[in-house]
Amino acid sequence: MAHLPPSADPRLLVAMDTADDAGVYLLTDDLALINTVDFFTPIVDDPYTFGAIAIANALSDVYAMGGTPKTAMNILFWNPKLDEAILEAVLRGGADMLAQAGCALVGGHSVEASELMFGAAVSGIVSPQAIVRNSGAQPGDRLILTKPLGVGVLTTAARDRKIDEADLEPAIRSMLQLNDRAGELLRQFGAHAATDITGYGLVGHSYEMALGSQVALLIDVERVPLFPNVEELIQRKRVRTRAPERNRRYAGEGLLVDPEVPSARLQALLEAETSGGLLIAVAHDRAEAMLTALRAAGYSQSEIVGSVAEAPAGTVHLRWPRS
Repeated sequence: MAHLPPSADPRLLVAMDTADDAGVYLLTDDLALINTVDFFTPIVDDPYTFGAIAIANALSDVYAMGGTPKTAMNILFWNPKLDEAILEAVLRGGADMLAQAGCALVGGHSVEASELMFGAAVSGIVSPQAIVRNSGAQPGDRLILTKPLGVGVLTTAARDRKIDEADLEPAIRSMLQLNDRAGELLRQFGAHAATDITGYGLVGHSYEMALGSQVALLIDVERVPLFPNVEELIQRKRVRTRAPERNRRYAGEGLLVDPEVPSARLQALLEAETSGGLLIAVAHDRAEAMLTALRAAGYSQSEIVGSVAEAPAGTVHLRWPRS
């Protein structure tokens, strides 16, 4: 990724220097503006569901910063050869998701393209004192993951007809679940850092948190929740994408892996996710209570998946229990 020079504007509170989820700009002493954008090609067959997932994914960055989304503008790449009923369903799915989030659709932009893509630019608000960055993790913190991993594996398997519709349903339900309640709990429990798990997978986004915070993230791989059949699809049915190689290269020498970690589980942690959960760093004495609150809020498969150490700074250590 190309590196642009930092902005000199002192009101820009969060920029691109730590690969955070969104930018944050100070409006007043009590109010800051969150800006983010995301769009992608269909990952499910049903156009309505695709539209809803695309918007849930775009909203997630605001929740990961501890903010509240307020307005959105659709971004659409549209092939005019497609049936207009597909377009209507995509846009309706997105609009319904925005309504569920209490976020106003204020417009958008479309271009003709050979491939359908959809998403949104989202603006939200947050108190400057309540911003949750990906760079605030502290030694001693516990790490909580709020949703299982495996969306990329399951959607790829569905595309290749290696699973049926029922097998994909848990992943669809997860992608359609907003991270809004988790975002509220970030503020309630005073989380030190958070990021949502999307294209760089758990490993890539953990690496960004470790590097930005200048700490080491210790992830207990056996505790990381996965959707059913994910490891079997990787190991026995050879479901593969290009994401693991890319994300492993992204983390580079910052990724440390115990040799005992099963290869299928390692791939699952490297796979890209869509509308994934939040990875949260919270003080160790608040972690259990936060986990209980997350599960009560509907994130039933949330788990404490590791901890934060002081060194080696900027690393992610995938650990496997030794007998």
